[in-house]
Amino acid sequence: MTAQVVQLLASLVAIFGLAWLAKRMGLGGDVRLRDEDEAKALARAASCGFEPVDTVLDRAGIAALLRDESGRIMLLRRHGVHFAARLLASHEGARLDRNFLTISTGERSFGAVTLDLGGRAQEWAVALRRLGGVT
Repeated sequence: MTAQVVQLLASLVAIFGLAWLAKRMGLGGDVRLRDEDEAKALARAASCGFEPVDTVLDRAGIAALLRDESGRIMLLRRHGVHFAARLLASHEGARLDRNFLTISTGERSFGAVTLDLGGRAQEWAVALRRLGGVT
């Protein structure tokens, strides 16, 4: 019985120790986009030559859509504690529902994301339609 209690206490100490270490290292935080400048910097880093001229952030800060001068659109979304980006080739997988725009790239690992874009959702849905369909 005593051995089990000691084992339980040792396990609890180890769990709390790992939790403390993870917090100290900044692991597992709730990563959000702070502003458009951060989204633009991430987009530039993700794709050489992509220079955003228009940006819209999801209200929760978990994703953004960015457009460059040539009309290319990049989807930037939270993926774990980092952000991942994809250049969208078509409007396939995009669905507008009032202020929400859901975009699926077709990649299982990237998944779908629903952006709360407020009044700009329709504007960006139109921009996605300009990309055309799957070729």
